[in-house]
Amino acid sequence: MRVAVLGAGYAGLVLAQRLERRLPAAVDIVVVDESPTHLVQHEVHRVIRRPSVADAITLPLDDALDRAEIVTERVEHVDAEAGLAELADGTELDYDFGAVCLGSETNFYDLPGVEEHGLPLKRVRHAEAIRTRFLDVCEAGGTVVVGGAGLSGVQTAGELAALAGERDATDRVDVVLLEQFDSVAPNFPENFQQAVHDELEARGVEIRTDTPVQRADADSIELAAGAQPYDLFVWTGGIRGADAMGGERPVVRNDLRLTESTFVVGDAARAVDADGEAVPASASAAIREAGAAARNMAELVTHELDGDGADFAPRLKPYRFEVPGWIVSVGDGAVAQVGPTVVTGAAAKAMKTTVGAGYLSSVKAVEKAAELVEEELDA
Repeated sequence: MRVAVLGAGYAGLVLAQRLERRLPAAVDIVVVDESPTHLVQHEVHRVIRRPSVADAITLPLDDALDRAEIVTERVEHVDAEAGLAELADGTELDYDFGAVCLGSETNFYDLPGVEEHGLPLKRVRHAEAIRTRFLDVCEAGGTVVVGGAGLSGVQTAGELAALAGERDATDRVDVVLLEQFDSVAPNFPENFQQAVHDELEARGVEIRTDTPVQRADADSIELAAGAQPYDLFVWTGGIRGADAMGGERPVVRNDLRLTESTFVVGDAARAVDADGEAVPASASAAIREAGAAARNMAELVTHELDGDGADFAPRLKPYRFEVPGWIVSVGDGAVAQVGPTVVTGAAAKAMKTTVGAGYLSSVKAVEKAAELVEEELDA
């Protein structure tokens, strides 16, 4: 029997590790990812200011997994009904049970010129490209525009403002954050939004809400109020599904299945939990979904191996999302929400560091966790 995990982001890595512990040795586990390393994506913005952070937040899959077969290849297409994945090298990987954990890609919404001129921030190479371009702006002076004030956009704008300060370029570099909705961090609690807004303003970021981007060219962005010139344009305006899923994020049932044999976990899906609540696309949700999917996949595998036949189906446990709180870094500061309470300052920064290091430790990367703590303490 073969179980396939397609993608090794938060959902994929945690799921694969749990399956290694839960499934008998007779079951083959295959993990497919186009990269041989796992990326702690919620820390990738740090690479803009501190390139050395890249090492602390990348983990070789060989070190993280014990017995799973690792296939370093891009997944081109998934046939969830047939239990089949087509890989970029032409290989067709069939599975008895599988999980699509391919995460999400940047959504440019077909806005003219935005994909061509806006730099995304999903991978280390993106952060490195942003840094290179931004250092030129720091030298010559100019304007940097970040499109989209979700958590990724907030962290990017905060990091750019902090780097401008380190380069003594604050007086000649403007960092502008655009958001189409009426507040930064849309869909989050109002007190969290206000604290994030205040942290950004304190660091010199110009915030423009109710300002959707209409189009972009090589040196300006078209807004309803007119053109916004820029020297660097970073786009963090939303997400879409992976190309292998046709760019879609399918809705999955509360047991996280798309079909009888295929699960979709993490940002790759639009999950609706046991209470009928839409689950936000976030690292914390992906990790918790992976735990639920591992339990349910193990239940199905055991049922199949025991030869219980088609007389009855195993009862799978519905996933229930519990909000653990939220935390976002803003340059050298941070904003955290635990329950109804919003925390800022040194306490929030310590919480942010603890979350990143705690995650790395949980996936058997203790040395990487220590590296990340050291990098954060040096910040």
